[in-house]
Amino acid sequence: MTTIQDVAKAAGVSAMTVSNVINDRPHVRPATRERVLEAMARLDYRVNVAARNLRKGRTGTIGLAVPEVNSAYYGRLAAALVAAAARHGLRVGIEQTGARREDELAALTLSRNRLYDGLILATVGMGPADAGLLRVDHPVVILGERIFGGPVDHVAMPNVEASAAATRHLVVRGCRRVAVLCGELRDEVDVSSLRHSGYRQALQAAGLAADPALVQCLPSLTMDAAARRVRAMVADGLDFDGLFCVTDTVATGALRGLADAGVRVPGQVRVIGFDNVDTSAFLVPSLSTVDPDHDLMAERAIALLAARIGRTGPPADQVEFVSGYSLVIRESTA
Repeated sequence: MTTIQDVAKAAGVSAMTVSNVINDRPHVRPATRERVLEAMARLDYRVNVAARNLRKGRTGTIGLAVPEVNSAYYGRLAAALVAAAARHGLRVGIEQTGARREDELAALTLSRNRLYDGLILATVGMGPADAGLLRVDHPVVILGERIFGGPVDHVAMPNVEASAAATRHLVVRGCRRVAVLCGELRDEVDVSSLRHSGYRQALQAAGLAADPALVQCLPSLTMDAAARRVRAMVADGLDFDGLFCVTDTVATGALRGLADAGVRVPGQVRVIGFDNVDTSAFLVPSLSTVDPDHDLMAERAIALLAARIGRTGPPADQVEFVSGYSLVIRESTA
């Protein structure tokens, strides 16, 4: 294997000069730099990045732990995070937690052993009672709704406000019996509870009664569960002319269920989702949805993590960033 000393000898310079060229230090004369680069190419010298990073105490790789990698939402978010990380000179290793608390904890506690410089963790299984477990000796940024006020930086969506806006859009379009498809509602903070809260707020502001029959809780936020429930809603004669779905995945299943039941969208029922995944624009009809600005969330999460990596001295105050949103209006509510 060619060494830095071999390159120095071939270029007629010191090993320190070769090191200065490799690390792109500015005080090397252009002619000398060119001579060193030519010798490196001729001798096929490769920089041992792993060894260099270990000497610096950094690997240039961060971890990303998400509930599932084959989800349209998390796939979209992961792509945005990978792109943002590249702009900061970082690579991303992705892990799947299955939304299980024990696997989220494993990703958190073992990330240093996996030689990550830091970790971005999407929390679903962990809750507010686990906030103290986030006190680890490496940088962490969490994504999601479950843990506010924790000891690490946090990036989240404006779930309540955006869901209220989506529901209000249905009301403005003339809907008076607006149903919601969400997950099981428990006494804890999660996607369904927050987005259901926004839905309720919008109905109250519009002076519309909150009919419990219009709150349809699914056993899982999947297309199949949504399609089955919507078919049952129609078969049972439930009167609704608007449908807010807490995710685009749920909305996709709902559109299928409505089509199977012979219900026209938007003629008889208007439908809006949440997430603005790429496929929402290609459904028939195309899906109106909330766009939570995945790229902004990703850029902020990576910037926060990169700022923590390698930082010395007293820890800075934790940052809680809540993204903005916009409504993307398409055929399903036209």
